[in-house]
Amino acid sequence: MTMFSRTAARLLCGAVGVAVLGVSPVSSQSLVAKDAEPGSPAPVAAPDPVPAAGQDDTIVVTGTATRSVAQISGVDMQKILPGVSPLKALQTLPGVTFLTADPWGNNEQNISLFVHGFNAQQLGYTLDGLPLGDQNYGNYNGLSPQRAIISENVSRVTLASGAGDLGTASTSNLGGTIDTFSSDPRKEMGVQIDQTLGSHSTSRLFARIDSGTFGNGNSFYISGSRQKAKAWDFNGIQGGYQANAKFVHDDSTGKLTVYAAYSDKTEPNEDSTVITTATQATAPYVRPFKFPDFQGMLNYLNSGAYKADGSNYSNYYGVAARTDYLGYIKYDWNVSDRVTFSNQAYYHHNDGVGIIGGPIDVAGLPKLFSFYYPGQNLTTVFGGSGLATRTTEYRIARGGLVSTVGIDLGAHHIEFGAWYEHQSSSAYRRWYPFPVNDPTTPYQRPRDSLTPLITQYHSEVRVDEYQAHIQDSWKLLPTLTLQGGVKSTFQNASQRVPTQPIPGSFTGSVALPVGKIDTHKYFLPQLGALWDASDNEQVFVNVQKNIRQFQTSAAAGLSPFALGSQAAFDLFKDNVEPETSWTYEAGLRSHHALNLGPITGFEGQISVYHVDFSNRLLGISPTPVVTAVVSGAAILQNVGAVKTDGVDIAGTIRFGPHFSFYDALSYNNSRYEQDYVSGTTTVGTAGKKVPGSPDWLNKFTASANYDIFDAQLIGDYIGKRYATYTNDLAVKSYFTLSGRIAARVPLAEGQIVKTATVSLNVTNITNKRAASTLSIGAASGTFNQFPVAPRQVFGTISVGF
Repeated sequence: MTMFSRTAARLLCGAVGVAVLGVSPVSSQSLVAKDAEPGSPAPVAAPDPVPAAGQDDTIVVTGTATRSVAQISGVDMQKILPGVSPLKALQTLPGVTFLTADPWGNNEQNISLFVHGFNAQQLGYTLDGLPLGDQNYGNYNGLSPQRAIISENVSRVTLASGAGDLGTASTSNLGGTIDTFSSDPRKEMGVQIDQTLGSHSTSRLFARIDSGTFGNGNSFYISGSRQKAKAWDFNGIQGGYQANAKFVHDDSTGKLTVYAAYSDKTEPNEDSTVITTATQATAPYVRPFKFPDFQGMLNYLNSGAYKADGSNYSNYYGVAARTDYLGYIKYDWNVSDRVTFSNQAYYHHNDGVGIIGGPIDVAGLPKLFSFYYPGQNLTTVFGGSGLATRTTEYRIARGGLVSTVGIDLGAHHIEFGAWYEHQSSSAYRRWYPFPVNDPTTPYQRPRDSLTPLITQYHSEVRVDEYQAHIQDSWKLLPTLTLQGGVKSTFQNASQRVPTQPIPGSFTGSVALPVGKIDTHKYFLPQLGALWDASDNEQVFVNVQKNIRQFQTSAAAGLSPFALGSQAAFDLFKDNVEPETSWTYEAGLRSHHALNLGPITGFEGQISVYHVDFSNRLLGISPTPVVTAVVSGAAILQNVGAVKTDGVDIAGTIRFGPHFSFYDALSYNNSRYEQDYVSGTTTVGTAGKKVPGSPDWLNKFTASANYDIFDAQLIGDYIGKRYATYTNDLAVKSYFTLSGRIAARVPLAEGQIVKTATVSLNVTNITNKRAASTLSIGAASGTFNQFPVAPRQVFGTISVGF
């Protein structure tokens, strides 16, 4: 990576800084495609999905304006593992804890993401500026990045780990933002085909056709992927189909972009293990389901063996099925040499369902069913198998507009922006029969062939989101830029409930509430500064206030629409405030070319941060087991503040053109400030650490290349994590390794095949067993955990024509 001059640093408003995971000498290509104005993200050239060995594809930590922003390129994503999700790739960056029970990070049911003590639902997410919602598992306002775009089509992913850009279209960016960017069509016509094969019958095929530039600045690509992989600890096939297409027209007047995505995924779920104080040392490591051994499941039920397993009984299957259609049209208009005007209109439709096929007499289900079929034989009612199928069925239809005006006034760059979105979502909780003579499978949706026996509830929600911002980047001196701005956000939401649960059948619930809830925040300020202290050092500081609007779904745990009575909803509206945070961050970036024997270069950053997190919203579970199938209405209340202090230190040492070593050390101390009251009991959380988020993280990447070969080794240390609000239970720290070796096949010029690369990836090299994602919902005594995926091996052949 080239050392940027002071001028280039000013153009970037926080140039390339910290962690560079290079595998070769720096190419002459700059990270910046054209000059970037202060206060706006620097455009980055879109890399090819599959690089040649020895190409300098880097993970960088950059500063955009006055904030610390970490970035990973699409090329480096594929080196981690072909097909990896954008969120999983962020695990290599400072301050990030991303965990999942599958090696790609695709299965959304068991994803855990923490950044500086904030969880996944407290961050903002976009694709090319289009909002992706808050990543709640039973989503109501978006979709995951891995469904919004095929992994190989990602150009880069950026993480603002403290405070996101004021213009981010999100209602949940309390603790930062994650922005995924799609690659543009290539300038030359070509075809790319990647085939991955590996452990547990994995087969992933990716194909992309690029038109090359034609006409007057036109280009497009179409692409598709098919992934099929057996789960590593049960007999379920995870994967599905995806398709992406993108058209670009680029000329001196502006840039027109049209993007479309289709995703149809079916992901059988890993059941979490219930851990208690008494069973932490003896609880099973995995909890696989029984499918497709239906007779074995019947024997398991008839023998009563499932009762001996207690809370860790086996279901017949569990699965999440999601079908998404997503598209946008965007025009970036160069009104003049001083004014730009960008408009992006988008639409997203989702049809999804979460399914569990399991025993009818566990987790409080007999009581629930007695309200609907009093005095009847439940085995007969549900089809004679002793099983029932529970679904949560989702529909999302949303559309919106994101607009931004940029004005250059000499030393000032003014930006005005607005975002509007209308959401329409529905949620059904239903119970279907499980016929003993015609058992269902995880790969079919019950509603397609069966009539529900119970519709426990049906909710319809409508939401309008409005957001506006203004900011100014003022170049006070040639080496000093000040940035200030303010954002306003408004959410108007309403719910109607055509089908209510029978009073008492839904734990803690009399009826789901109906009506409106509006939350308006007019003044969310930001102020920062960037100082080029020298040609090799930058100093940045930033202060910003953010908000997380209320979740708006009867199926979301922290939503007022999931409360158990109209009275509770009315009380909530009058007394509960949205979560807010003040984030303070400062840092130093440094980069030097060196001549210290084998050491030829260093890039590094240290950043410190403090967060005052107010109005923490807590859902007090109505059931003793965190993930009880019977479910119920949580009690929601503000329970005080959280104070966070932390530091990230990251750097890369270069040893000539063929080897580099990157390391990132992070410390985070997030603690609750107050106790809270549950019923008549005071729960002692004051001074306790936020569970699920480790104090210490350390990541390293060793990268090497020579001739046609390149290799990398990634190490990841995750510190001890507490698993309850009172910190009476915890899981141990652990360390994992993964690696890759690749070779570019030498080809003669003029052949049909232009590029060919073979690679081998190994995940969890030491086959470490540990706790991965934690499901935390109790003050003390219990939590749920998922396992770490074992060692797996994958080979990929990538060919370009």
